[in-house]
Order: sequence, then C-alpha cells, then structure tokens
Amino acid sequence: MSPITVSARAGAPHETAADTRVVALFEGEALEDSALQALVESGEAKPALKKVALAHEDAPRGGSRRVLVAGLGKRDELDAEKARVAAAAAAGRAKELGAKSLCWAGLPGLDAPLVEGTLLSLYSFDRFKSKQDGDDERGGVESLEIAGERVDEEGAARGRVVATAQNAARDLQNLPANVATPDFLAGRAQEIADGHETLELETLDREEIAARGMGAFAAVAQGSYVEPRLIVLRYRGGEAGPHLGFVGKAVTFDTGGISLKPGAKMSEMKFDMSGGAAVLEAMSAIATLHLPVTITAVVPATENMPSGRSVKPGDIVTALNGTTIEINNTDAEGRLILADSLAYALEQGVERIVDLATLTGAIIVALGSTHAGLFSNDDAWYGEVEAACTATGELGWRLPLHPEYADLVKGKYADLDNAPEGRKASSITAAEFLKAFVGDVPWVHVDIAGTAWDGGRPYIGKGASGFGVRTLVELAERAGAA
Repeated sequence: MSPITVSARAGAPHETAADTRVVALFEGEALEDSALQALVESGEAKPALKKVALAHEDAPRGGSRRVLVAGLGKRDELDAEKARVAAAAAAGRAKELGAKSLCWAGLPGLDAPLVEGTLLSLYSFDRFKSKQDGDDERGGVESLEIAGERVDEEGAARGRVVATAQNAARDLQNLPANVATPDFLAGRAQEIADGHETLELETLDREEIAARGMGAFAAVAQGSYVEPRLIVLRYRGGEAGPHLGFVGKAVTFDTGGISLKPGAKMSEMKFDMSGGAAVLEAMSAIATLHLPVTITAVVPATENMPSGRSVKPGDIVTALNGTTIEINNTDAEGRLILADSLAYALEQGVERIVDLATLTGAIIVALGSTHAGLFSNDDAWYGEVEAACTATGELGWRLPLHPEYADLVKGKYADLDNAPEGRKASSITAAEFLKAFVGDVPWVHVDIAGTAWDGGRPYIGKGASGFGVRTLVELAERAGAA
C-alpha cells in the first residue's frame, strides 16, 4: 500500500483541487450551501455519527466532483475519538466511490484525529496476495488535505506521523511468524535507528542474554531453534521530564511450549508480539517528531516452542535481579521475558516505566476489546498514563493490586510461581508477578490482549490494531512538555 500524502491549507475548503471533499454536518445546524442543505431537509443527509451522504458540485477547474456530507452528531459533544470515527466513515465511502484525493473542512483542534482516522481506516495488508483476474485497478485514496481558515498544519503533520507509525506496527503484527522472527524485528529496529541521529540500537543474542543473567528470558527462548533477540532502542531527544522506559513483549509465535495451546486459533499467536511492535514504531514516531525526552525501549523477542530442549513445567530459573522462579506453566511465558526486560530497563536508569503486553486471556473476559487493562504501583504515574490513553482513544481501565494477590504468586520451591494453581484473578496475579521486578520505580503494566487485534473500532476493524502507539507517543509528548 503506497503512503497517503497529507497536507494542510489555510483557505476555503471548496477551493480544493481534490476530487472529493467532505462537509461536516452537526445536529441542529444548517449547511451554508443550499443544495447540500436540501439533502438534509429531504432526510438523505443525516447528522448522526458515521452517516455519510453523497452529492456532486461544480469543481473550480471545470467538471464536477463529489461532496460527502458526514454526520458528526452534536457539536458540543464532538471529541477526538468521534472525529476519528467520522473520518473513517467518510474515507470508507470515498474509497468505495473510487476517490483518489480527499479534502476535509478542518475542525478546530481536531485536525490530527481527522488525519489519524482517515489513514488508519484506509490501511490494508495484502503483501502476500497474488493479483487475480478482475482485481480493482482503481487503487485507492492517494492524498488527504485539511483546509480551513484556522487549519492546524502542525496537528495535521503530527497526525500523519502517528498514524503512519501505527500502521507500521500493524504491518509487523500482520506478518506471519516465519517472516517476523526476532531477528526480523531487530532488523526493523536497526532501520528505525539508522533513520534518526537521536536513536541508538543495542541487540543481545542468545549467548549474551544468558551471559547477562537473564535466566527467565533464556528459559523461554531455549526451546526454539530461531535465535532470540533483546532489542534496546535508546532515544536521547532532550532532558525534559523523567527518563522513560518502554517495554514491549514480542513473542513472535507462542505455541505455549511444553504446556501446548489448543490448535484452534493458534495461528493468531503471531500477534503475541504486538506490544513489541507498538513500542518499536512508537519510538520511530517519537524520533520523527523530535520530542525533547529521554527514553529507553526494551523489546524481548523470542518464539515459545516445544522441543527436546524446551523449559519444562517445574523447572526453576533465576532472573536478572536474582529472583528465582518456578515455571509451572510454560504458556505463562510473557511475564518471564518481561521480568528480565523490566529489570534490565531499571539497570539503564529509567525513572518511569510502561510495559505493553498481550499477557492474559483473562483480560479479554474482564474488559473485552474496549479497554486495555492497567495496573500500577504508583497513583501519580498511573494518572499520567491513563490520561494519555483517554486523550488518544486507546482506553485503559485500572484493576487493583493488593498484598493478597501478591501472595498468590509466591513460589513453593522458589521466590515466585509463574502460574499459580487455580484461576483466581489471572490478569492481576500476572501483574503482581511483574511488579516484583520494578522495585520502587513508578510503573504501569498495560495488558493489551483484548485490544491488539480484532478490536472492531470503526477506523481499525478486523486484524492488527497497532494499539499503544498513540498512547506512547502522547505520553512522551506530555513528558517533554513538563
């Protein structure tokens, strides 16, 4: 899919050269154009969100062009998320009509969400599809313009950067596991680092991971013949705010190991690297935006496979911080690789940590695909992360931590048990396990198992979502402005 160009122009939207322009329709408000208002009065154009009506008008340079009348509901209830949804509805209709260029009349303060909703909704992944007879030769939307008297050029540009990064994360997620190996992710990290002087990359291989004392990570990786990688991206864009640590789980394929998963839908376990994908591409966006912050991103990448050398239920390993762990279920591998990665991030001097992981199926039972689960050891830091989630529409909901939950992950033969018997508070006990590796550093764990794919948002739909990219960029931006 070719990149969609984005531009912003101060001036009348109807003067655009685009072949299709979008006019916003609010409940209880009339349109200035009498012909378009006639559509409203006839009931053909409706102000409800996601409603789109088609009209035509004379183009400034001759001929005619399409006009899409997009409903946005009540003006005083319009927010960034509704702007993304409306943009997605208009973009989908424009694509159906064979539009090549699209112009939105700017919405003050919401130009970035308009760009995000458009670019995210037009995303497609067809890299492995052969061209078939009868394929549509018209292509798709190639350009987007935001026009208006108070157009926000900087906001539109930011929206393009963030949406492009999120779509890049979706590409990584959607790739099959025989392509998106740990070494492939390390290669993508190298591409990102090579493009920015403010980024530097460190990668550790299997021997180096073991030599550093990352026994939990090494245990998960030992069953696979595919080489693991610890990917570390260091961004030094400035000294504003605290030194942030972003940690993203990247199990490029999760069979469950010796504790083998059922075969049904196991193909979806290529998505178990979604947290790592979001962290990598968020770092790309942050560097592109030149945000004045310091960030260390840590992405542990490995397969979790059954073989004659796999870790076994009952094995005991020692993590980087010296904590011993009973591995009583090899399918609870995400918390193992995150444990060493969180401890490694602390060694790098991070002062605030966020980790993203498709960690537990239980979070889907609890929250579905609307909210990610949030867990934290620090109320103030949680508040900042939750505010970033809300601002970006990547919603999170806090679940509790408590000493009684922490007791559940205490081991019988070692310090911790990675999979306590019974099924009490599974997402919470997973978070309590991770909490043992962050010390007193403010930390938020984001369980994205329900939001990483098939979330169903109008601008995402089915497949990979790239969830977390917008939140991490927003969080970095807020830290840089502090």
